[in-house]
Amino acid sequence: MPKKPLRFAVVGGGIIGVAVARELTNRLDGASVTVYEKEDRLAYHQTGHNSGVVHAGLYYEPGGLKATLCRRGVDLLKEYCAAKNLPYDQCGKLVIAQTAEESTRLDAIFARAQANGVPGVRMLSGEEIKTVEPNAVGVSALHSPETAIVDYAAITNALADDVRLAGGQIRLGQEVTSLEQKEQGVVVHTEDGSEHYDLVVACAGLQSDRLAASTGEPSTPRIVPFFGQYFLLGPEARDQVKGLIYPVPDPQHPFLGVHLTKRIDGEMMLGPNAFISFGRESYSWKNINLRDVLNYALFPGFWNFARRNVPSAIREFQTVISKRKFMSEAMRFVPSLEGASIVPGTRGVRAQAMNGDGSLVDDFVIARRQDMVLVRNAPSPGATSSLAIAEHIVQQALEGRTISGPAKVPSPLSDKGSAS
Repeated sequence: MPKKPLRFAVVGGGIIGVAVARELTNRLDGASVTVYEKEDRLAYHQTGHNSGVVHAGLYYEPGGLKATLCRRGVDLLKEYCAAKNLPYDQCGKLVIAQTAEESTRLDAIFARAQANGVPGVRMLSGEEIKTVEPNAVGVSALHSPETAIVDYAAITNALADDVRLAGGQIRLGQEVTSLEQKEQGVVVHTEDGSEHYDLVVACAGLQSDRLAASTGEPSTPRIVPFFGQYFLLGPEARDQVKGLIYPVPDPQHPFLGVHLTKRIDGEMMLGPNAFISFGRESYSWKNINLRDVLNYALFPGFWNFARRNVPSAIREFQTVISKRKFMSEAMRFVPSLEGASIVPGTRGVRAQAMNGDGSLVDDFVIARRQDMVLVRNAPSPGATSSLAIAEHIVQQALEGRTISGPAKVPSPLSDKGSAS
């Protein structure tokens, strides 16, 4: 008697969760796949509140999971957008140094980008900057011509259509409260009941540590939420910038600082800043979640982080309370924005994973626990890497399993193990 097809559940309806569900349906004929999403629509949280940038892989440690999955993810994302007729604007990016010290750090980023195989990257002198961005100024710059922008929410919905077409289910308004490992398989608990699956993949983003803790995993890395506010340039100044303009990362600050980002609908965004949020899903000052605040306020790691980053907190707080300061940060790169109008744009919340000593978790963290795979950390370039992360997770999830029914061609991305 033939075995029943394996039953899979994916927790989280962001781009990574839905990409995992699609990869499962692609890899296994007849697989039963169900996606649980607590909101009434997909891509509600981080996926729907980010900048829309397809990162080329400039900054990441060569050979690390971020670098590997980012470069693979770019290729997959570009192919997918072409196949689905989704917008993909290869507008390019400049990382601009304003001082000699920044220029030295930029040389190191250029070397890392070359090691990661980022196509077309080149260094520009101060005079050459204007050949790419006529209104930008700086000492030197790194140009990444293939950095692109997309609509990640639209991509997520297209992936969900693929899942449904393959027979999978997308359950909206279904919040998973806990996961319970059984002798074989996992029980997914929701407020409406429980259901047993052979294997579960949790891509819970801002709630990833809590869901992991429900399985018996360590409570750290802990998610500490930081909000990021964007502003939109007025239409009179929108054409001052053609693509993306970023500062050189400063090792003394944990977050990048204000930059300029073209959006896929033609708007030009300034931001984001980064400051502690009063809730993991708080997209306005009025929305305060006491449970979330206590969660980091009682966490020693947060206070270790705060003590080490007082200058950064002051810098970021200035951009929180002053639009003028926010604008002046952008004008360091594009002085012609003087006098331009800006209006508040989207506001996102970053699921920042933090260790007990206050250090920030940089790389992707994907943990395996018997019949579960838990995504504990998927920061930027998580959306860029989503299709490659899905390949990696599914390959990891299926290792050592006897698959009933015909398996499709395996993923070309070799499994390099978890980053946990």
